Amino acid sequence: MKRIITLLFSILLIAGLMTGCAQDAKNETGKDQQGKTEQSKEAAFPATFKDAIGNEITLKEEPKKIVSLIPSNTEVVYGLGMGDKIVGVTDFDNYPKEVAKKEKIGNMVFNVEKIIGLQPDVVLAHESTAKSAEAGLKQIKDAGIPVVVINDANNFDSVYQSIELIGKTIGAKEKADQMVNGMKEKINAIAEKAKSIPDDQMKSVYVEVSPEPELYTTGKGTFLDEMLQIIHAKNAAGDQKGWAKMSDESVVALKPDVIITTCGAFVQDPVNDILNRKGWEQVPAIQNKQVYAVDTDLVTRSGPRLAEGIEELAKVIYPEKFAK
Repeated sequence: MKRIITLLFSILLIAGLMTGCAQDAKNETGKDQQGKTEQSKEAAFPATFKDAIGNEITLKEEPKKIVSLIPSNTEVVYGLGMGDKIVGVTDFDNYPKEVAKKEKIGNMVFNVEKIIGLQPDVVLAHESTAKSAEAGLKQIKDAGIPVVVINDANNFDSVYQSIELIGKTIGAKEKADQMVNGMKEKINAIAEKAKSIPDDQMKSVYVEVSPEPELYTTGKGTFLDEMLQIIHAKNAAGDQKGWAKMSDESVVALKPDVIITTCGAFVQDPVNDILNRKGWEQVPAIQNKQVYAVDTDLVTRSGPRLAEGIEELAKVIYPEKFAK
């Protein structure tokens, strides 16, 4: 189960030289533009809004120092171009590579004293651990540091909501909207391309998110299930819900055409491990050597790279259509 918990753990100013009255007019225009910018900032902050669990948050000004308590939050902040504001991340954070230089504040059990010592303007927490970390989060709040709980996203619509909430929190609402629109455009393009795959050529896919001796797969209500639907593939375990525990016999009975493994982080050679399992010899995916490893972060971490995850799945499941 530890592996499953780990799983459940990205304006240029142009000036010209003019003389005389033209220069004066330019200066006045510059003042007007500056005034509009200042008004825009004033409109954004102070800001009052509710987080994912209904807490009312008030931020007096745009945060300059941020602590992130989950990798997905971190990726979104970096994706919004504000990674330089992050001063603390978890031990699980691994993307982008710059996070390696950030102060580590622990994992699911974070170091409250270290977080307070970093003096952040806001802490980005997560709904999935808000209850278990309630005491620690209260200590942070009692120290006068705002805590914003980001929603636990389990589908693309809720991912978009989490990106928008982070954008609102850190003063990047417009960039967050652009990120969401970019993801939608990419995903829609993949879905449109997948429509040309006839129903009788749909492939059945078994996704392994935890290897033996504790086999787990992905059922309904997960990103991976939604991703398979987008690329017009059938989830072999689609009758299951969430992260479902499986047995060798139940997997063999599914007879998947393709097997996807996301276990590369803790299995040295996950593809060969599956290809050589005893009792799986009659599975079509084994017989045809249709077993592929994908980056678990791309397909399970609720952030901007999920669109890349869909593309990676599409390329290995339907190479004739997408790997060109």
